[in-house]
Amino acid sequence: MNRQILNLAIPNVISNITIPLLGMVDLAILGHLESEKYIGAIALGGLIFNFIYAFFSFLRMGTSGFTSQAYGEKDNTEMILMFGRSMFFAIIGGILIILLQYPIDLLSFNLLNGSNEVENLAKEYYYIRIYAAPASLGIMALSGWFIGMQNAKIPMIIAILINIINIGANVIFVYGFGMKSDGVAWGTLIAQYVGLITGIFLFWRKYRNYFSYWESQLFFNLAKLKRFFQVNLDIIIRSLSLIFVFAFFTSVSAKMNDTILAVNTVLLQYLFVFSYLTDGFAHAAEALVGKYIGAKDNANLKKVIHYLFLWGLTISILFSLTYIFAGDYLLFLLTDNPQVITAATPYIFWIGIVPIITFAAFIWDGIYIGATASKPMRNTLLISTFLVFLPSYYLLIKPMGNNGLWLAIMLFMISRGLILTILAKKSIFSLTQNPEL
Repeated sequence: MNRQILNLAIPNVISNITIPLLGMVDLAILGHLESEKYIGAIALGGLIFNFIYAFFSFLRMGTSGFTSQAYGEKDNTEMILMFGRSMFFAIIGGILIILLQYPIDLLSFNLLNGSNEVENLAKEYYYIRIYAAPASLGIMALSGWFIGMQNAKIPMIIAILINIINIGANVIFVYGFGMKSDGVAWGTLIAQYVGLITGIFLFWRKYRNYFSYWESQLFFNLAKLKRFFQVNLDIIIRSLSLIFVFAFFTSVSAKMNDTILAVNTVLLQYLFVFSYLTDGFAHAAEALVGKYIGAKDNANLKKVIHYLFLWGLTISILFSLTYIFAGDYLLFLLTDNPQVITAATPYIFWIGIVPIITFAAFIWDGIYIGATASKPMRNTLLISTFLVFLPSYYLLIKPMGNNGLWLAIMLFMISRGLILTILAKKSIFSLTQNPEL
């Protein structure tokens, strides 16, 4: 079982870790320029895309869960139809995002609170990166399908290629052409389309024979589509709730001042590094849990969940120790701005406890996605966001300031893990007997 987990988790870890590392490289490039306003610009601009892609996160998560269950059932027709459906909605979604770029701008920048200079830089970033939307959604759909097919190596290849090109382009545009945050946006745009083309090529090379199982009359099967949209609507609500918390966090940081915005943006990178690494095991959970539920193999379902949590706990302890003892030194990797470093030091404590507090929520997410148990995921995020995070923030922000903001987000993470644990008996372990639960 450990071998199966690691065969999927290690490539997923490598794929996932490149995402926050790219963000850290972007911050390091801009953090060594003359002003922290460039960091704030990509924080606000990137936040808009986090919201957009959270809405379409079902293209990866829903696709992964449904495909892995079809894989466990050995239903080749449903496997290739899931590929077709997810890519179809990715293309439509990408086109819609580009068409709606101006209304998205008006809504987003009216809600976000940054200085005029930061907002102008963020808009410049936004109007370049927006054209990467079709490629970004296509990559999400491809990655979800590959993971569902128990293949984590192809998403790893795509992710590594995207990030190598992105980093190289950023360096060229910023240091070679003298661009700022707009150079980072161009790097992202180019890299995303290269990644999409590569993913389609690798799919065609390895899986084109599955088109022999294609049945056009089943593509818009009403029962399948109803289940697809029910699960994906829950995933959308869940993902938007999650990104709302981090958007709220960033917006409150921006209200405080540009320095606190830069500090919290830098420190969040360490949370994202851990979350993306742990998500490597969560993605392994999606593939294996979906496979065992599809095969109605309850014994292996319980076994894989047990081992996944052991891996999650081990990794969280290692990361907590690293952050606690090396947190001060890690700051210098991202910025040499003395004002940001001095202001960030009092908040290193929160980064040290993040791994232990958050790992259960991340592992459970993968398990629930593989089981397509979307309703409890949705309800957990709604409860944790509106009954835990927001009340905690409003109670703590005045007496504790930025520490109160960090404590609120820690309580949010704890509640997610606890609620998903409580709901698991009914929502996960019963599914091998009744998949409709």
